[in-house]
Amino acid sequence: MTTPLLSIRPVTGDEVSATAVEIDSLAILARERGAHTLALGSGRTPGALAATAALTERWENAGGRVAVHVTWPETAASWLRQARRLAAAPADLWVVTGPTLGWAQMTRRLLWSTAWTAADTLTFAALDDPATLALVGTAYLDGLTGVDHSGAAWTVTGGARRMLPPSPR
Repeated sequence: MTTPLLSIRPVTGDEVSATAVEIDSLAILARERGAHTLALGSGRTPGALAATAALTERWENAGGRVAVHVTWPETAASWLRQARRLAAAPADLWVVTGPTLGWAQMTRRLLWSTAWTAADTLTFAALDDPATLALVGTAYLDGLTGVDHSGAAWTVTGGARRMLPPSPR
């Protein structure tokens, strides 16, 4: 990666939503990883904000803590301030969502300028798309784990997105 900035324009209508099953699955995955405190990151669209609010409510009602919720714009000069704030949060895991291009730009900035690791990050279903992951480069996302809208979990390993076996719940 020679620069964290992509040279493509934002896609309009790239809205985010989250199902209750998706929220529950993310909370279960986080607990299975031993997390107590989460750092949330999202785009600023209504759907992305609603998705992170729903996860916050679910997580805190189950006794967990949210250290920070950092939002980022879909277009920016560098995303450096948001990336540093998210990466510096005192959390066990990062959980992210947002429209495709903003998430890809933010993730590239995280990789370029912080100690953030994909292996310590969960994603909402909005980012469950090989083309979306390719904007960052799956080679840089090893260990990134997410859920689809049905709550099924996947991870990036060896440069490819692979489904995970269902966890005992």
